[in-house]
Amino acid sequence: MTTAANPNSLPATAGWLSRAEAWLDNKGKGAWIALMVLGFIFFWPVGLAILAYMIWSKRMFSKSCGRRREHHMRYAAGAMRRTGNAAFDAYKEETLRRLQDEQEAFESFLERLREAKDKAEFDQFMDERARKAREMADETQQSA
Repeated sequence: MTTAANPNSLPATAGWLSRAEAWLDNKGKGAWIALMVLGFIFFWPVGLAILAYMIWSKRMFSKSCGRRREHHMRYAAGAMRRTGNAAFDAYKEETLRRLQDEQEAFESFLERLREAKDKAEFDQFMDERARKAREMADETQQSA
């Protein structure tokens, strides 16, 4: 994003467009879409201009809005912070390590599964190709 997500963090000299953009970013993607729809309703070139800006600035296809990203970062930082309770911290650390190991094992399983599927599809293709070659050879022998 080109501006800060919080309109209060803009410099005092920021123009009304910058403040409006920051306010919309703070409200999320839904506010941008609502503004675009209203632009199309009242004067279609305005809606088209907003749509073009949203695509150009990658607001349209971003996976998350600024608020969600900030919330996720706060949550992730809080998950790794120590609570002061040694038993709970050890349990949490062990659980997170176990979950990470399980995720790695599952991802390797999926990779092996994909490889097996690819090999089966390739073997089927080669069998069909060999069968067609045998049929063509049989036809040429019978016609000769």
